[in-house]
Amino acid sequence: MTDQAGWDQLIFAPLAATAVGAGYGLIEDVAIGIQDGKIAFVGPRSALPSAADARSVVELKAGLLTPALIDAHTHLVFAGRRADEFERRLAGESYAQIAASGGGIRASVAATRAASAEQLLQLSLPRAWALAADGVGTIEIKSGYGLDPESETKQLRCARQVGERTGMRVRTTFLGAHALPPEYQGRPLDYLAMLTEELLPALADQGLADAIDAYCEHLAFSADQLRPLFRKARSLGIPVKVHADQLSDCGGAALAAEFSGLSADHLEYTGAAGIAAMKAAGCVAMILPAAYVVLGQDQPPPISALREAGVPMAVATDLNPGSSPVQSLRAAMHLACAVFGMTPTEAFLGATRHAASALGLAEKVGQLKPGMSADLSWWALEHPVELSYWLGSPPALATWVRGKQLEIPTRTLQEG
Repeated sequence: MTDQAGWDQLIFAPLAATAVGAGYGLIEDVAIGIQDGKIAFVGPRSALPSAADARSVVELKAGLLTPALIDAHTHLVFAGRRADEFERRLAGESYAQIAASGGGIRASVAATRAASAEQLLQLSLPRAWALAADGVGTIEIKSGYGLDPESETKQLRCARQVGERTGMRVRTTFLGAHALPPEYQGRPLDYLAMLTEELLPALADQGLADAIDAYCEHLAFSADQLRPLFRKARSLGIPVKVHADQLSDCGGAALAAEFSGLSADHLEYTGAAGIAAMKAAGCVAMILPAAYVVLGQDQPPPISALREAGVPMAVATDLNPGSSPVQSLRAAMHLACAVFGMTPTEAFLGATRHAASALGLAEKVGQLKPGMSADLSWWALEHPVELSYWLGSPPALATWVRGKQLEIPTRTLQEG
């Protein structure tokens, strides 16, 4: 609380879910004071300092305020379409079989390499706006569909431009170790050496990588192969994330923990050792239910074991053209509850406070409390449980990032 008067903005609402504390952190008849893009006060209207004043006062007569949602795992920047793979999987082909025949990640690589920087941006912006309309203020965007220096750099620059064009907060993650590109066929160590010694340092010099990620899986790279890349990242001050144990227990969760990773993502096959390592390292479990559903998997991540161990769980869309064509974080929250058995409270914290931790932003976003960025969303809802309850509900009424309301285009869906 502060006695400062003359805030930039003062917002009143019937109810806020602040994500502070163990649950929703509900405050009725809430007042939120905003100064210089940050929250200066949050509490009941009755607790406002007597000297409180603001240049702009917004009175929301109905609805719910929450922290702006955070989609902490997306592959939003890509070109090309892979809807045919959906049909192929329904006809009985596996993810691995499709990848072996030239589909999967390599199909997206070919299309993304062929797209110009401007084409890639115009393809990506509608996806970002769709998330913004869904109440998302912060998105993580990975590379990984370039797999060569020029195209990976193009993807990450495009991700930065998405943030500039939309006003959303964007965190970029270098995912060069997503798959083996065709020109390095049979030479995974040579490819990883190029990433480690050439591309990663160049991206660090350009300030394009907020984190590094890698696909630790039998059809991608092993933990042993990835360790030199992660050592280099840590020496450059770049935090680690891992696509871990999605199709088998390859030690991906333990690898993330070994390098004090921000998160280990997917985790369908993570065992007790991986969970214990994550707990000890303070690593967030990134739950991605849409990919599980789209791929028709039958082994869910160990939600109960993660819960019992006290590992924080985030929820994200995994928005990508192949395994998770999903542009709604709230749909992912619903699936996390309906399919994986997370509680609505866990899903809410997973898309706010814990998602912020998974991006290294725990001190900036994900909660409504003094000192945090004024990133908030307004919903035509009566309780935060409805964020997970509805599947395909209307969009957020408004979303603010750094105290500024996003100007979301009426049409957010990609055409053509």
